[in-house]
Amino acid sequence: MALETSQIGVWEHNLNEEELLWDTQMHKLYQTGRTDRKVSSAIWLSALHPDDVERAIAEFETAITEKGFYNSQFRIILPEGKIRYLRSRAHFYEGPDGAPSFIGAEWDVTADVLMNRELSNQKAVAEARAIALEQSRADIEHAADHDYLTGLPNRRYFDRRLAELCADATVKTLAVLHIDLDCFKQINDKWGHAAGDLTLQNAAVRISGAIAADDMVARIGGDEFVVMLVNLDSADELRTIADDILWRLQRDVRFHHEMLQVGASIGAAWSAVGSAGNLLAESDIALYQAKKFGRNRVEFFTPKLQSDLQAERQLAEELRLALTRHEIVPFYQIQVDARSRRIVGLEALARWWHPEKGLLAPAAFLKVAEEYGLTAEIDAAILNRALFDRAAWALQGLTPPRIAVNISGRRLADPHLIERLQAQNIPSHAIAFELVETIFLDDPDDKMLANIDTIKKMGIEIEIDDFGSGHASLIGLVKLKPKRLKIDRQLVTAITVSDEQRRMVGAIVEIARALNVEVIAEGVETEDHARLLARAGCDGLQGYAFGYPSPGNEIAVLLASAQKPDPKRASDNSHGNAGPTGFAERQSAHS
Repeated sequence: MALETSQIGVWEHNLNEEELLWDTQMHKLYQTGRTDRKVSSAIWLSALHPDDVERAIAEFETAITEKGFYNSQFRIILPEGKIRYLRSRAHFYEGPDGAPSFIGAEWDVTADVLMNRELSNQKAVAEARAIALEQSRADIEHAADHDYLTGLPNRRYFDRRLAELCADATVKTLAVLHIDLDCFKQINDKWGHAAGDLTLQNAAVRISGAIAADDMVARIGGDEFVVMLVNLDSADELRTIADDILWRLQRDVRFHHEMLQVGASIGAAWSAVGSAGNLLAESDIALYQAKKFGRNRVEFFTPKLQSDLQAERQLAEELRLALTRHEIVPFYQIQVDARSRRIVGLEALARWWHPEKGLLAPAAFLKVAEEYGLTAEIDAAILNRALFDRAAWALQGLTPPRIAVNISGRRLADPHLIERLQAQNIPSHAIAFELVETIFLDDPDDKMLANIDTIKKMGIEIEIDDFGSGHASLIGLVKLKPKRLKIDRQLVTAITVSDEQRRMVGAIVEIARALNVEVIAEGVETEDHARLLARAGCDGLQGYAFGYPSPGNEIAVLLASAQKPDPKRASDNSHGNAGPTGFAERQSAHS
């Protein structure tokens, strides 16, 4: 009953007689459909799975040889085609007559095998998932600490490593090189992001090739890299490494059939470990200085550099505040007709009424304004005040001349510029915009040209400032078609003593006439200047010979005096003689 309940079959194998005895449960396990006790070994052999026959026989023969314990597990194929797993165990036994036999039992372990297999599979899956999770975690940690494009450490990794090195007793000195690629934006704009990515990858390889194994290079921004150098002997060694990196980065990068020109600005800082915490900030200050001095160079941090930068930033903050307080105001310098000496225009020049330092000239703040992106706001403030002054003069019964106001490249590129100008209802031919900086080039931006064209249609005239200083070109002059150009004061100053300068001014006037462009000469300081420039064909004159820049209230007095009827002047004019001296004397008195 116990055997039947357990579904365990019992068998005996007489080795001498090759006789095999099975009980009823054995026949059930093999589904023979029989009940006889004596069976042929062929029944067992034929039921074995072909892949298990050799092993099963070998295991039984080993047990016979050793006359020991028999333990085997194998598959059988039932008559209906199902595969079952059986376990068979037996002991060697000798009967009273010494006949050798094995007496054993077999039972179906298919459920256990399949369950164990499933458990093994699940364990393998779990282990694979654990490995994948660990790899994923490692990948996430690597991605969190490295730049995806170059594979270099990122800012997070760099900061952590810097802190570790600062706390390392074996580290005596640390140095940081802060590297910014020059012309990277132009590469992106002209050749696309694929070229930009290639440039960054090349830079990463080149910088890495210039440092030792214990040092580190990281990419901390778009085109910014930092190098951390450990235990350098001197600042001279740092200079050598920085120069090597600069040289490597100056080599062109091949992009398909093009050669991309790249350069770099590098800021360097070097310190003993005890004071190395600010190295990145210090190298950034030095980098700012390198870019400020023309790029493609190496600059070292100094305490004076830091104090100068702090003073500059303080001035920039004060300038931002000054714009909100309306402390930036125009002073006006008159422009006169070269022959009649009548006032034909004014140039609005920015001044700053500083609450502590008093009146500041442009030299004190315009450079900072350019570096901190405030020129457009200053231009707007001067235009607004110039329009206000012009309206005030008109209310006094005066006839304001045109007013020239500077406009920066940043403001000309403003997509909202036209909308803002239209909202100001600027009278036609009341305002002229002077184009400054290096925006007057051979290939002006299409958007900028479109803005300029719209500005002209609004009745605002376009002037080119400082013509002859090296920024302007004839091709750009033809494209922009300005109303007038202003000859740079450096060309004007020497015309009284230099035939070459006189010929150069004459050539500029001839070019302007060919293009139907008026000419104003700046920097006119003496009557001799004025006479020679008028003879050369200049239309207008501007300079200290006629007046210094003055505030709006003084200009109002000057305009009232200049526009007051003068019988003697009218008589002179009726004979074709415009008196130059009386006007200059009045302006001198008001100034």
